[in-house]
Amino acid sequence: MGKQRGRFISFEGGEGAGKTTQIVRLAEFLRARGKEVLLTREPGGTALGEDVRKILKFADYGDTLTLETEALLFSAARAQLVREVIIPALERGVYVISDRFTDSSVAYQGAGRGLGEEAVSAVNRFATGGLEPDLTILLDLDPKLGFARVRGRAGENGDKQDRMETMELAFYERVRASYLALAEACPQRFFVVDADATPDVIFEKIQHECERRSV
Repeated sequence: MGKQRGRFISFEGGEGAGKTTQIVRLAEFLRARGKEVLLTREPGGTALGEDVRKILKFADYGDTLTLETEALLFSAARAQLVREVIIPALERGVYVISDRFTDSSVAYQGAGRGLGEEAVSAVNRFATGGLEPDLTILLDLDPKLGFARVRGRAGENGDKQDRMETMELAFYERVRASYLALAEACPQRFFVVDADATPDVIFEKIQHECERRSV
């Protein structure tokens, strides 16, 4: 009997939703249950992906990127990540947790940037070979609260905000609406959590949902 396939879990949400905290906690929870867990992020997770990440987030010429170029760079990094990292890990029985996946492109580039959600979805189906997460955890947060968190974090740490953290509020409102529409259309894959709760309350809900789904 062959090794059981791993599970693929993605985390989605707007800026400041607290994805990193919950990803680390879920990984610890799964490892305590004897699962091998691999964490990855988008864009990133491969040598090519990390280079693309630097371009998209911090390159001096970032403001000159066309919207189409931005979307295709995300998809190119994703295509490499899927084939180099995610699929091989799943085939080994590993649980893969990704900080963002295709839904981010649909919400950010498709809706936020206005490129069209179906067009971006089509590009990403090609990039991923149709791979979808087994579970997508959407940390839903009012963009105004997300803005406040990101700015507070940057002020405390002296961090430079990346290009995606400096967009106008209306952009993030479009992103949020797209995420919620995606979740409504795919309830079997999505689990939506109110990210305005405390980290402990949020994780308790995530843990309960993972147990309910036998993750």
